[in-house]
Amino acid sequence: MSRYALPPTVRAPRMLGLILPLVGTVALSTACTAAEEGSDATPSSAATTSAPASPTDQPSGSASAPTTIPTSAFVELPSELRRSPRRPTDVSEALPKLCANEFGTGGRQVTASAAMTVTYKKAGEPDTNTPQGMIHQTIFTFDGDGAADYLRRLGDAVRACPSFDQDGNKVTVESKAVTGVGDGALLVTHTRPATSLGGERTGGETSSQIAVARVDNVVTVFNDQGWEGSSGNPAILDRTMRDGVRAIDAWQR
Repeated sequence: MSRYALPPTVRAPRMLGLILPLVGTVALSTACTAAEEGSDATPSSAATTSAPASPTDQPSGSASAPTTIPTSAFVELPSELRRSPRRPTDVSEALPKLCANEFGTGGRQVTASAAMTVTYKKAGEPDTNTPQGMIHQTIFTFDGDGAADYLRRLGDAVRACPSFDQDGNKVTVESKAVTGVGDGALLVTHTRPATSLGGERTGGETSSQIAVARVDNVVTVFNDQGWEGSSGNPAILDRTMRDGVRAIDAWQR
């Protein structure tokens, strides 16, 4: 052994003395880098609605599809038609029901769902007048091919429901595809005898419509309900559906 070599009991503390400052330097450098990266991130200014997985099913848990839906993804009526601004609504209350729960069968591929309601009026009428109706909009996001599957299943379910009974009155159901809207769209019209608020027939018929559109892995359902049992407004629903598709498309970009 060289006479200049240090014994093991002396060499080990000195080596530790050299290593520990290096470790401290690396740790400090990493912390600073993380802090600097975090300081550049700005939180999203868009408000988000609560997005439970589905009215009936749990989500698949995939991180590839959105798990929250921003308010900006929902349509807002133009001022000349808007009786009151959009407001959050429970999905279970927003979705229509015909013969069964046709619109609530998103399945396990649903990753998020949320709903909002807008109240509309006739164009140019003052807000003091009675509203013309309400449109409940529900948005679903899906994993994989879930959105296309939902629209296909929904079309089959609606065609299998030509009529149903509602409070002793027969409601007839018709559906048709809508072209030129998103990646596929469906329009459902349900017609029933006109009744008073007490349920008594007043003569004639009332009808309302449901519009469903798909945009990539998102499906939105517009449920138009005339005010206090009156008919809905097909022209306003058609405009709302097209504006709603554009809002979802802008959100996804």
